[in-house]
Amino acid sequence: MSKDKRTEITDALKEAMKAKDADRLGTLRLINAAIKDRDIDLRSEGREVSDDEILAILGKMVKQRQESTKAYEEGGRLELAEREQAEIKVINDFLPAQLDAAASEAAVDAAIAEVGAQSIRDMGKVMGILKGKYTGQMDFGAVGPMVKARLG
Repeated sequence: MSKDKRTEITDALKEAMKAKDADRLGTLRLINAAIKDRDIDLRSEGREVSDDEILAILGKMVKQRQESTKAYEEGGRLELAEREQAEIKVINDFLPAQLDAAASEAAVDAAIAEVGAQSIRDMGKVMGILKGKYTGQMDFGAVGPMVKARLG
């Protein structure tokens, strides 16, 4: 039986505490805080964050850190860029493997076929299918233009 993401992250947090791994522990606490913030937002709906939503949160955290890394490198703050990269590695431990370019293209083609997309007006439907199936496995910012090119 596979563990849910929340349990997986909590277990990793406990392991990092026991190992006194301060850097990993700090990143895991940031992940937990982001999940708890989203839990609070959803409390009014009477539900907790799902595994798919956790994957989306983690993906967003990685993207933020990639942007920060780029900014720090451009500003000559390499030690801060390295810290961001270390956090990305910890976060990636909880994300499924990223699809390569060929797999992403195949997924886009399959989603287009699944919804019978004919024009750019169907892009939202295609992206909805992709987000439902591949959250955390592909960069939707890069996939969007690919979908647009195929439908345009």
